[in-house]
Amino acid sequence: MTIRYLLDTSILSAVIAPKPNIAVIRRVGQRGAHCATASVVWNELSYGCERLDAGKRKAELEAYLRDVVLASFPVLPYDQEAATWHASERARQERAGRSAPYVDGQIAAIASVHQLILVTANVKDFTRFKGLIVEDWTKEMRAKK
Repeated sequence: MTIRYLLDTSILSAVIAPKPNIAVIRRVGQRGAHCATASVVWNELSYGCERLDAGKRKAELEAYLRDVVLASFPVLPYDQEAATWHASERARQERAGRSAPYVDGQIAAIASVHQLILVTANVKDFTRFKGLIVEDWTKEMRAKK
């Protein structure tokens, strides 16, 4: 299967939220074979889990990360090519008088260098990245006529 989508933290978190987002679950179910995530997203998810005290919620999250995320989605690295793209975008954004959070730049870079559509619930956070295609799977799809 060809990877077409890069899932960010907000999407992977929406699946296991106390009130899971049904639209995200449906889309991931339909397109999951074409999805990957980023190493920096893995860091955010792992860090969030590690911060929890031992208990039922932490065990559920650990199982989700191990049995669903790692088992289902390749984790793409923030490598030299992504770092170079990110550096160029940071400089361009600074010259324009606006810059994005560093981790958002890393995620955008990984999506860009792999020519993937970035899937996020936080579309506004990624619109400033040049040439990046972004989708929000948190809303129900409308049937095409």
